[in-house]
Amino acid sequence: MRIRGHAAIYDRVDRMGDVLRRGLFGALRPVPLLAQHRGAPVGTVAAIGEDAQGVWIEASVDDPATARLVRARGLAGLSVGYRPQRTRQGAWREIFAAELVEVSLVAQPAQPAARIEEISED
Repeated sequence: MRIRGHAAIYDRVDRMGDVLRRGLFGALRPVPLLAQHRGAPVGTVAAIGEDAQGVWIEASVDDPATARLVRARGLAGLSVGYRPQRTRQGAWREIFAAELVEVSLVAQPAQPAARIEEISED
């Protein structure tokens, strides 16, 4: 199964009180695709980039159990795992630079707008 969607959305406060700023990850490179930020990879991020909305990914979901959950919309959200490097704390924590560590398929994304937008079968 292949998916496409936005894993991070810029300039919106998420449920954790963080605001990701455009360009925070620098040069984007493929990272592991996990489920719920845990365990072994469940697939591969084939392409990653930025657009006006945020960070988008194209990925394959190789684990059959995870693919079933994605098809059933049990894992409809996307989320990024990162290590902040430059932040500013105010009413929210603004993140200006961070190391992207992984992208996860999640049931409840911290950023509600970070979602799988397309699903296709291989």
